[in-house]
Amino acid sequence: MSEPFDDATVRILSPEGTINATAASEPYLDRIRQAPDELWQTAFRNMTLARAFDREGTNLQRQGQLALYVPAEGQEGAQVGSALAARPQDTLFPSYREHAVGLTRGLDLVNVLALLRGCTNAGWDPATTQGFRNYVLVIASQTLHATGYAMGQRFDGNVGTGDLERDEATIVYFGDGATSQGDCNEALVFAKSFATPQVFFLQNNQWAISVPVRMQSPVPLYRRAHGFGMPGVQIDGNDVMASFAVTGHYLDEARAGNGPAFIEALTYRIGPHTTSDDPTKYRQREEEAFWRARCPIARLEAYLRAQGEDAAFFDDLQVEAADFAADLRRRTLALPEPQPLDMFAHAYATPNATIDQQRAEFVEFENSFQNDTTSGGQA
Repeated sequence: MSEPFDDATVRILSPEGTINATAASEPYLDRIRQAPDELWQTAFRNMTLARAFDREGTNLQRQGQLALYVPAEGQEGAQVGSALAARPQDTLFPSYREHAVGLTRGLDLVNVLALLRGCTNAGWDPATTQGFRNYVLVIASQTLHATGYAMGQRFDGNVGTGDLERDEATIVYFGDGATSQGDCNEALVFAKSFATPQVFFLQNNQWAISVPVRMQSPVPLYRRAHGFGMPGVQIDGNDVMASFAVTGHYLDEARAGNGPAFIEALTYRIGPHTTSDDPTKYRQREEEAFWRARCPIARLEAYLRAQGEDAAFFDDLQVEAADFAADLRRRTLALPEPQPLDMFAHAYATPNATIDQQRAEFVEFENSFQNDTTSGGQA
């Protein structure tokens, strides 16, 4: 398999773990030069923990403890790099595979497992996760949610003030399949028309379930942004440095009031689309091997070791990752069963007469069913 990248692709860290920046990376390199060494230690830790979570989640589903699991192995570099580029006041809208983004923003990942176990109808309170919003299963709908939110950030005057603690931006994550949905294209229209402080972050993992990206678009997806009048950049999505640098640049542009941008992160979904999928039916082993050799975690590890990182750092992290996964398993199995009335509790933030009526009708139905069961079904 040949390289999917060309001269226009931003890549800073090579698959071998050396700094070998492409010409397209030049506008973003100062951000890497100014980054502290501790940033890459944090990035490596977050990616390692996210992968441990991913494998534990898959195991839990295979053992019948989750209804479904959505793997993200292989996409850690794109997710962690972009999330580290965001500021605390920024808001991040995921789809349903952004586990590493949530981890980086402080989400307790047992919330993801609770959602997939059927113990919650929503997930978590974004106010407790540095603006990391809830997962969305309807393809591309989060692009509209994010664009509307970003319009509000501009209307509220939280853009272009020059105050680094106040100016806000929004990131929305979506996949290559989402670009074929009307919602995504409508979001791009509104974002440009209203100059939203927004980054559209496309994780092109090559497959929309069983449909390859080459069947969805005859041209690189980042070039679609130019038709909407906004910058479009393609990055090596398995290069955490490229993800951090390019996302940081365009988030700064967005907060300054310069409007939206579009980033296409070329990466790969190593596992199935979900645990209900069998990728061996439509993918070649050679393709998977090609991308495994470009693992985002392995290349950052090679870089850190070359910089003199002590072996104890990696050994300790492996122990931490195993403990992290075991703790998530324990807490997942201890999750309480959901109560039926919970579905009415958080439909609206304030009291709603229609919801109150539906709740009362449901209680009446439950009581009548229980009475009927108690009486043995006799009238």
